[in-house]
Amino acid sequence: MSDGFAMELCGTQGSYQIVPEGITSIQLDAVGAAIESAGFDVGVRSTLCWTFSGRCEMTLYPSGKLMVRTEDKELAAEVAEQHVTEWVKA
Repeated sequence: MSDGFAMELCGTQGSYQIVPEGITSIQLDAVGAAIESAGFDVGVRSTLCWTFSGRCEMTLYPSGKLMVRTEDKELAAEVAEQHVTEWVKA
């Protein structure tokens, strides 16, 4: 854990899973809207997940987990920080 989240490399180094500390569920619509307001385009909006595109591709789950598809670890960490300090609090 670091800064309120765990960031794990997934698959073939093309994505990172962001797991916010102490969060087991979120209001998907509220958090999705916060991410959209941050400049990401929404793709899928369902009760199972929301997808986003922009600086990176992302998938948000009702558990609060965020899958960030990028090979840039610094970008993933930046998104993770924004996720736990801003978006999940929406």
